[in-house]
Amino acid sequence: MRNHVTRRGVNAGIGAALISPALATTRAFAQSNEPIKIGFSMALTGPLAPNGKQALLGAKIWQEEVNTKGGLLGRQVQLVNYDDQSNPGTVPGIYTKLLDVDKCDLVVSGYATNMVAPAIPVVMQKGKTFIGLFALAANSEFHYPKYFSMLPSGPTPKESFSDGFFQLAVAQNPKPQTVAIPAEDAEFSRNAAEGAHNNAKKYGFNIVYDKTYPPNTTDFSPIIRAIQAANADLVCVCSYPLSSVGMLLSANELGLKPKMIGGGMVGLQATVFKDKLKSKLNGVVNYETWVPSPKLMAPAAGFFKTYQARAASEGVDPLGYYLGGWGYAYFQVLQQAVEGTKSINDDKLAEYLRSHEFTTIMAASIGFGKDGEWTKPGMLQVQYHGITDAANLDTWRGMSYQTVLTPADEKTGSIIYPYEKALG
Repeated sequence: MRNHVTRRGVNAGIGAALISPALATTRAFAQSNEPIKIGFSMALTGPLAPNGKQALLGAKIWQEEVNTKGGLLGRQVQLVNYDDQSNPGTVPGIYTKLLDVDKCDLVVSGYATNMVAPAIPVVMQKGKTFIGLFALAANSEFHYPKYFSMLPSGPTPKESFSDGFFQLAVAQNPKPQTVAIPAEDAEFSRNAAEGAHNNAKKYGFNIVYDKTYPPNTTDFSPIIRAIQAANADLVCVCSYPLSSVGMLLSANELGLKPKMIGGGMVGLQATVFKDKLKSKLNGVVNYETWVPSPKLMAPAAGFFKTYQARAASEGVDPLGYYLGGWGYAYFQVLQQAVEGTKSINDDKLAEYLRSHEFTTIMAASIGFGKDGEWTKPGMLQVQYHGITDAANLDTWRGMSYQTVLTPADEKTGSIIYPYEKALG
């Protein structure tokens, strides 16, 4: 509870001068003993929960480590979070509560574009600095100067999810000619599909199928049959977890065999969905933000050892590769800004974030540019291969089943092309 010092009955002038040292001391004492509250929503139920729960454990590990070392600015850190239920409609109310009722000093976002975008108007109104977690081009319409994106999509975020996919396709001989772009009708996938359209034009592909489908779609066979009828060489799918799984199950059942399939499919990175699909992942070329290659694991090994030791008791993804590390890393960025400014003032934090680079366990030299996007891209394209239906946690723990194809400085092998060759 805050300590309150009243000046009732004290005159201005001499009386004020007499009380001010005590007032300053009391305020300083109160401030040093109150935690810094950091508020956020997180998808802990609903289809985004397998990833959201990872991020929350990452955040908790960060909090515990920071508090063990004395906190921030000499104050302990308290995380205040609520389940957004993977439902964008819950988000504005959560952030209003965090700021108006819980009186959080700082706020960060929950996970995913669909959850971040509806929070931005609330934090804009309050003038809060806001770090978004895995939100694709969420600030492209708001242009809020205190927004910063924790997603390695670089200065052209909409294109980044599929750019490597099209780069790989254009390098094949003979070059494929046509592409289908099915997309879920949701914030992330619409943005990713717009980027895929731009990439198709840039690399000289003819779009022969270009449609969205409702987020609650459960029968994907009409979509797959329409893509088959269009005879697309490439299928660049822009989807959220449940439809990513549904799309691949249906494609496998109906024998869809384009030259390449994948691109912007969210969910394939989580262990629970890999376990569900197993051999049906073979041949898919899809985006990634991080993989456990020796190079990328080196700065993150300590975190993942801690995370994986706690995963079972926390009921979260046993590996945490997709969001666990990033859930820790976006708090690292906030921590570096607070320590760099010696402040929790939002204006000072935003200015620091705009003008400095940051190092985290997941990526080094992160700089923020226009609309808070990274100045340098860091997206990967990987291909799954050699997976049997006996695949298990030990399979997913390593790199034996996936090859990094782009960018060149992270490449671990070459594409199996066309897609049918990887089916076994």
